[in-house]
Amino acid sequence: MLNSAPVGRPARYQSTSRRVVGLAIVLGAIGVLALVVAIGMRIVLPVFHFPHPSGPYEIGTLTYHWVDDDRAEIFSVDPKVRRELMVQIWYPAKASPSLPRAPYVQDADALGTELARLFHVPAFVFGHVKYVTSTAIPAAPVSDDLPSYPVLIFLEGLNGFRQMNTFQVEELVSHGYIVAAIDQPYAAAVVVFPDGRQVAGLQADQMKVLMRPSLGPTESASILNGRVLTDGIIPYLAQDAIFTLDHLAILNQADTNGILTGRLDLQRAGTFGVSLGGIVGSEACRRDPRLRACLVMDAPMPADVVKAGLRQPTLWITRDAETMRLERQRGGGWSEADIEQHQTTMRAAFEKSPPGAGYFVQVPGMFHINLTDIPYWNRLNYRLGFTGPIDAFRAHGIINAYSLAFFDRHLKGRPAVLLDRPAELFPEVPFESR
Repeated sequence: MLNSAPVGRPARYQSTSRRVVGLAIVLGAIGVLALVVAIGMRIVLPVFHFPHPSGPYEIGTLTYHWVDDDRAEIFSVDPKVRRELMVQIWYPAKASPSLPRAPYVQDADALGTELARLFHVPAFVFGHVKYVTSTAIPAAPVSDDLPSYPVLIFLEGLNGFRQMNTFQVEELVSHGYIVAAIDQPYAAAVVVFPDGRQVAGLQADQMKVLMRPSLGPTESASILNGRVLTDGIIPYLAQDAIFTLDHLAILNQADTNGILTGRLDLQRAGTFGVSLGGIVGSEACRRDPRLRACLVMDAPMPADVVKAGLRQPTLWITRDAETMRLERQRGGGWSEADIEQHQTTMRAAFEKSPPGAGYFVQVPGMFHINLTDIPYWNRLNYRLGFTGPIDAFRAHGIINAYSLAFFDRHLKGRPAVLLDRPAELFPEVPFESR
């Protein structure tokens, strides 16, 4: 008698089928989880857009690589290496609504990698930045509205990047300014040169040791690659701004791109910077009278600036000591010594301002990164304690309003009612002038 074959598939096929079904369920669950994570990431880390600037001008941008042949790179052990800078320039442009916009950050992957290293966070936290665009148009023709435009040099914060205050840069440019922003190697998070070389930034603690003699008396001078820096690193970094001003004059004579030749009004030049950039900018203003207006944002002042004061009109934008303590409570940092140094040195320099040329603005509830673009990057910034109680758009509106009023008065000679008295528009802002 022959054995009857079992009904259905052999057992081995049934087992394989169950495994396939199980695998499909697992993969489906993973896919759903991945989708949920992806949606969550897009909510928390959105591809953001900057508000359109309020001025009448469109914005163009160009980037340059400049080498200071007369100055050694003191961060290098090789004495033959020269100081190199990447400088991005934004300028008033002709309206070109159909042209593509420039990326917010040109080297976003490199920047994200180095920010992750410096701040000890996963690199994916910065992955969305590569998709963000700015308002600027690459290599757009300059607006013919005026023969030339006043020039401002922007200086980045420690471990920052040259585009870190795009909210402020684009607003100023839209109102008729040319802005040149410097990436300072070893102080910036990373500097990427046209040939692909990358210079990673030093850790903040390393830079602060080099900065310390610039800010006040210390027991010993800083030493960098065998060089003794009696006055710290700030004078060297300030020379970057002065070199940039020199090179802008060369660019104004003959721009290799054929775009900016003759369009920079260097008789009306100023500087602005946040944190380290404010320190460096104030020292550059002390050293070079060609810089006719100086905007300092939330930065202690170098000892020499405190001692001598600044000849130029100067605006300080900062916050009160209690807001700094609240920031420490929520996110760490800001020792009492830091707070004392910030508050006393900025006020001491302000009190030495020439008559009619000093302004001191405090914004309660504004944390340090509220003075930069960073509040746009992550919607959890507030919950994590990184941004202050003030609304980010409100903080940026205050900063932009005072920045524009200050440069309009002292570089364009225009009336600036905002600098005459406390403003009804910003009743929460203590305002002082001299």
